[in-house]
Amino acid sequence: MTGTAVTLDLDGFTGIRSDLIPILQHAQDSLGYITEEAVRQISQKIRITENEIYGVATFYAQFRFEPPGEHHIQVCMGTACHVKGGQQLSVSLEYQLDAKMGETTLDGKYDLEQVACLGCCALAPVVKIDETIHSQLTVLKLRKVFDEDEES
Repeated sequence: MTGTAVTLDLDGFTGIRSDLIPILQHAQDSLGYITEEAVRQISQKIRITENEIYGVATFYAQFRFEPPGEHHIQVCMGTACHVKGGQQLSVSLEYQLDAKMGETTLDGKYDLEQVACLGCCALAPVVKIDETIHSQLTVLKLRKVFDEDEES
């Protein structure tokens, strides 16, 4: 998206302040993340400052300002996963992929996210990579998942 201005289709929105969250969701769904250009377009559409838009968007964890990775990794931090090693899995992933939770790896291959619960408590701890749940993980098993991915 860098270098190319993308016009956001905002025709379905009336342009009132209460449209802000739905417009931000629409922008992220359309572009993959909230771009600076999208913020400018939203500001013009609903006539509020860009600072106000950033203030609202940064309050909610669902909005991102960086392009997503090719593969989305979610580490479950629900009670069962946390108790059985979810935090260790997070730390291990950050180290192995050289990116922090909430970031995308430098090569753009992965983005990392901690989530409250993936609903797989009986399989804890779990990590979801794209649409695949990896269950009953240890740091070593998780490392093996990535080693196998690099070999294929």
